[in-house]
Amino acid sequence: MNVREQIKEYIATQAEPKRSDMHELHRIILELMPATKLWFLDGKDETGRTVSNPNIGYGSQTLKYAGGKTREFYQIGISANTSGISVYIFGIEDKKYLAETYKKELGKASVTGYCIKFKALKDINVDVLQAAMRDGITQTSI
Repeated sequence: MNVREQIKEYIATQAEPKRSDMHELHRIILELMPATKLWFLDGKDETGRTVSNPNIGYGSQTLKYAGGKTREFYQIGISANTSGISVYIFGIEDKKYLAETYKKELGKASVTGYCIKFKALKDINVDVLQAAMRDGITQTSI
C-alpha cells in the first residue's frame, strides 16, 4: 500500500466527526503545500510495538539534533488522538513561539512548543491554524 492509500485508510478509520475534520485538515495542508512530500508513520517501532499514534506528515526538512546528528522529517503533521486532533509544526527553534504568537486567537486549543491540540475544528479559528502552519513552513523552508 502506498503512502496516499495509507493516509486515506487512516482517515477513513476515524469516527465522525473526527474523520471529517481530519479530511478537511488534509485538504487544507495540501492546499498550503501542493507539491509536498507525504509521509505516513503507523506509530510502531522497528519491533512492531506501538509507541505513538499514527501520523500523517507533509513536507520535508532536515532536523538537527544537539549531538550533531541530522535526519529528514516532515514539517507539518496531523494525528488523531483520544481527545481530538493534534497538529504538529516541527522545526521551529523557539519553543515558546507558537503559544506566544497564536494561542490567544486559536480558540479552544492547547499549544506546546510544536503541537496544537484541539477537540474539533469547530472549536478553533481555522484561519489562525493555517497562519501558524504557513509560519512553520516558512521557518523550516529556509
